[in-house]
Amino acid sequence: MQIESLKVFCDLAETESFTKAAQINNVTQSAVSQQISALERLFKSLLIERSKKKFRLTREGQVLYDYSKQIIQTYESLHSKLQELKDIISGTIRVATIYSIGLHDLPPYVKKFMKSYPTVNIHVEYRRANQVYDDVFSNVVDLGLVAYPVKDSKLEIIPLRKEPLVLICHPQHPFTQQKSIKLKALAGQKIIGFEPDIPTRKALDKILKEHHVEVKHVMEFDNVETVKRAVEIDAGISIVPLGTVIQEIAKQTLASVEIEDGQFFRPLAAIYKKNKVLSPAMKQFLTILKDAP
Repeated sequence: MQIESLKVFCDLAETESFTKAAQINNVTQSAVSQQISALERLFKSLLIERSKKKFRLTREGQVLYDYSKQIIQTYESLHSKLQELKDIISGTIRVATIYSIGLHDLPPYVKKFMKSYPTVNIHVEYRRANQVYDDVFSNVVDLGLVAYPVKDSKLEIIPLRKEPLVLICHPQHPFTQQKSIKLKALAGQKIIGFEPDIPTRKALDKILKEHHVEVKHVMEFDNVETVKRAVEIDAGISIVPLGTVIQEIAKQTLASVEIEDGQFFRPLAAIYKKNKVLSPAMKQFLTILKDAP
């Protein structure tokens, strides 16, 4: 029996998916099945109740999971400590990020990190916010990058920075003739927004409600890139993170207008599963994420 087999079993127990367990461990689904069968033969016990409708550990499987998790965490702590003693920073960091952070905020940090630690491989997945949390909980990734982080007893949340939100419109929109506007001026305007379940949309809805502003969304999208394209063709106006529109403002394909009611920010954070053993590479990556690019 090897540590790798116990890790595959734990990943399967947590994801309840042979496909995800195979993905996490870079093996085939067949290899996952073979390792589980080998463990069952070794312990002479059925570990998983195999059913198409529902995945469930047997009592023996639950006991093996509990002890295996302790063994794996001890092993990973040992491996991490030995790397620190030898001053070794290598390996792979798996990151899941929402699109706006991955496309606009993350690249300079990855570039800085790779320059300092070229032997580390960073694998980035672009996901919707709810999928980032799912991937972190199921150990498909090591770290998640999100906006408006949701508190959870199973998560460690590392605050990164607060990104300004700006009002954007077509360069010939009447708003551009004013130095600034109040939020109440948005009433009656065509609004290009994010889909209702996206955290930034929820935060913007709250801001507008607090200022007693009712708006009508004429278009809703799941990513900022499509929102920007809609505003560029003058389909409406929008409020987006500043970092996502710097290039368009410089090229004058979009215009930004100051909001008089105050400054509004989008908090960004890194998340990882509580009790996860962070490798030296992950610790250094988090350190760089918290610094200025």
